[in-house]
Order: sequence, then C-alpha cells, then structure tokens
Amino acid sequence: MLLLAQIVTGVVLLIHVYIVLLETVLFNSRGRRVFGLSKEHAAIVRPAMSNQGCYNGFLVAALAVGFLHADPAVGRAFTVFGLACVAVAGLWGGFTVKRTILLIQTLPAVIALALTLAA
Repeated sequence: MLLLAQIVTGVVLLIHVYIVLLETVLFNSRGRRVFGLSKEHAAIVRPAMSNQGCYNGFLVAALAVGFLHADPAVGRAFTVFGLACVAVAGLWGGFTVKRTILLIQTLPAVIALALTLAA
C-alpha cells in the first residue's frame, strides 16, 4: 500500500511540475495553448498566472520534501499537507475555472491522500 501511495503521490508531483512550467516559463507558448487563451488575453493574465505558478511550486516543494526528508514521520506530514492542499486547490479550480481540473488535479490528489493515510 505504501509503494502505491508513493507512486500516485509521485504522479501528483509530476503533474504539478508540469503545471508550474505551463504557468511560468512556458506560458507564452505551450501554456497559452493549454489554457485556451488568445494572445491578447494571455498578455493580460500573464502576471497572475506566473504568481499562480509560484504557488503551485510550493505544492511541488511540499511533496518533494515528503519524499526526501530523512525522518519518515516528517516526510509523511509534508506529503499529507501537500496532497490536501492540492486537493483543496483542485476543488476550488474545478468549481471556479474549469471542471476538468477536478479530474486532472483533485482526483489524483484525493486518491494519493487516501492511499497515504491507509498505508
């Protein structure tokens, strides 16, 4: 069960690394297309997206600390915190921005969180 929890958590971490890249360094190219924004609208929302990418980077950091911390209890606490934050952010995004966020972000985080708590 622990290995499965770690695998799914790793998938959540990788999804968020990709999201960070889309919202920051790749926003003008790939990010704009993924989010379905016109060039004009992208120019307006670029600063906010970059800021959002920074926050998603903090979620990546929490999950990475969960994997890398020498003390398993501290690592687990970071993992649970990171996954809970991803799930809440995904719920908010799913209800306020786009429903597919619930499948892309929330569902994997909730599955990983359930597996982590059960392990």
